[in-house]
Amino acid sequence: MTLAEFRNVSFAYPAPEERRARAFELRDVSFAITSGEILGVIGPNSSGKTTLIRLLTRVLEPASGEIRLEGVPVGRMSRTDLARRIAVVPQGILPQFPFTVGELVLMGRYPHDPGRYFESPRDRAVARDAMAATGVLEVADMPVEHLSGGERQRAVIARALAQEPQLLILDEPTAHLDLRYQVEAAALLRRLNRQRGMTVLLVSHDLNLAAEVCDRVLVLSGGRPTALGPPEAVLDEALLASVFGCAVIVDKNEATGRPVIRLTWRSDSAEAESGRANPER
Repeated sequence: MTLAEFRNVSFAYPAPEERRARAFELRDVSFAITSGEILGVIGPNSSGKTTLIRLLTRVLEPASGEIRLEGVPVGRMSRTDLARRIAVVPQGILPQFPFTVGELVLMGRYPHDPGRYFESPRDRAVARDAMAATGVLEVADMPVEHLSGGERQRAVIARALAQEPQLLILDEPTAHLDLRYQVEAAALLRRLNRQRGMTVLLVSHDLNLAAEVCDRVLVLSGGRPTALGPPEAVLDEALLASVFGCAVIVDKNEATGRPVIRLTWRSDSAEAESGRANPER
């Protein structure tokens, strides 16, 4: 079943004052997010990944086309109503934040009754469940600023889960995490998807993360979709080289069967040797 859908959506930012700079635009973007899947969105810088998130959450409005959530145009939904259905885990780790983990997670309940001043027993139960699911329940009384980077990221995901969304959007969830926490983040996404049936839109520069956890991958380039399909079909050496402008090698993870992407380049010494061997080049 289709949960969210982009139908021929276009959008352009205002042209910058510098004449040589070109305004970015999305053109005729069409794709659907299937309920229960993890859909990855990858592409180089300025390809439109973050703009897609802003359009889906009504931070931006499309110039043309339509975005639907469960068949209803999002333009007809209030932002509070949309926040009950879509939760976003933003890029980056929270800076100094004068609240505890438990208080942060309870903030995710706000869209369900924005006029209320105090949380209800259900709010506390949902927040507790979200913290348990993300492994931060034992640090619920700890100030957020005292947590490690990985713990902060899990606390922010817990806040998003407390919204009880139908769609969880993650913008570069491993960008500032070391290797251990990257692995933990990948495992958490899989667990939320498999155990809770959580639909996830994962925006990432990490091609290997997308390859490992996503059911399908959407490749953006220059504001337009270039490919959409299973990782093993989409993450092709020729396509990735064309989109990212550099050579890659795509291998196979023997344990999972998923693609593994490696950069490849020639060292300066190899270039020099090649030049001496081919002086007329």
